[in-house]
Amino acid sequence: MQRAVSVVAHLGFRLQAFSPDLYRPLSFAQDVLRRTPLYDFHLVHGGKMVAFAGWSLPVQYRDSHTDSHLHTRQHCSLFDVSHMLQTKICGSDRVKLMESLVVGDIAELRPNQGTLSLFTNEAGGILDDLIVTNTSEGHLYVVSNAGCWEKDLALMQDKVRELQNQGRDVGLEVLDNALLALQGPTAAQVLQAGVADDLRKLPFMTSAVMEVFGVSGCRVTRCGYTGEDGVEISVPAAGAVHLATALLENPEVKLAGLAARDSLRLEAGLCLYGTDIDEHTTPVEGSLSWTLGKRRRAAMDFPGAKVIVPQLKGKVQRRRVGLMCEGAPMRAHSPILNMEGTMIGTVTSGCPSPSLKKNVAMGYVPCEYSRPGTKLMVEVRRKQQMAVVSKMPFVPTNYYTLK
Repeated sequence: MQRAVSVVAHLGFRLQAFSPDLYRPLSFAQDVLRRTPLYDFHLVHGGKMVAFAGWSLPVQYRDSHTDSHLHTRQHCSLFDVSHMLQTKICGSDRVKLMESLVVGDIAELRPNQGTLSLFTNEAGGILDDLIVTNTSEGHLYVVSNAGCWEKDLALMQDKVRELQNQGRDVGLEVLDNALLALQGPTAAQVLQAGVADDLRKLPFMTSAVMEVFGVSGCRVTRCGYTGEDGVEISVPAAGAVHLATALLENPEVKLAGLAARDSLRLEAGLCLYGTDIDEHTTPVEGSLSWTLGKRRRAAMDFPGAKVIVPQLKGKVQRRRVGLMCEGAPMRAHSPILNMEGTMIGTVTSGCPSPSLKKNVAMGYVPCEYSRPGTKLMVEVRRKQQMAVVSKMPFVPTNYYTLK
């Protein structure tokens, strides 16, 4: 997941998005899948449910994928992201715990400010991306990917026990709140009708607890995974349907599913964990060096620092880049070739861009091929076609920052 100009240039919010490799239609026993508090709500509204990361979630609704995608860019859409792992880290040593696991500078966060960070291992690989918010209520609010739920929770719980055994003051609580993402250029206008707080004072990657359309105890964070302005609302499970219904009453709002979420995040140049980044990818290779806190770099006190920090000044073998091409759309695992026809890398994510009417993708190539404008080839359906290394995001982001 995933914050300042350098952050805004690269981010919208971390969260695991839809990928055809990660979901399948619900043709088997559905009771083995976890359900969000909005499961019945999705069915009533025509949600086409699929299995994703152990959950039953809507891939789309009655509108087409393209219509849903474009509606988000032009108006706003409501996404159910309640499958994300939400945790609360408490105690006076909460920052010490988090900084022992992630690459970011958590200590520098102002009250109610959040940041994208990365769990890393000692080899420098990315275990997951996550958002950490330093709440004014005296705890850290952490959101990480559903696909890494067990791994992330075990990582944090093990560190809690280790620090507690050392006499440290730290604890962890898993939240059972629902999580709704309202994304698009009119999202703030829609939400403002249901809150007393002035949302103009809530810039990108900041958070506040407020009553939302009559539901108290909601944490509203100005972030998202689409590249657009928007919020994520952590809402008590019992109030989730009421809140979703209230939002949907505004004609600006339509429901959107995993398919639109994936194409939106790809246009915004945002990574999908397990596809674009994983335990064998370092932050530098993944073009995520900006997540490394300046103080943390100097202290080299995060997992994998001995591998990652030298890469900042040295040369890595490969880098994540954006690609654009005409013709057939690039997909994950498509080979990337140089102009001599030698395979040099692989596409990790790709799709036709509804906004640009072109094919966009991201993948890894050796550093010497990573400059924007470099001409390459990709192999799609056993046919080679031209591709060009392109700057990301492919579509300009519209995060709300105070001027």
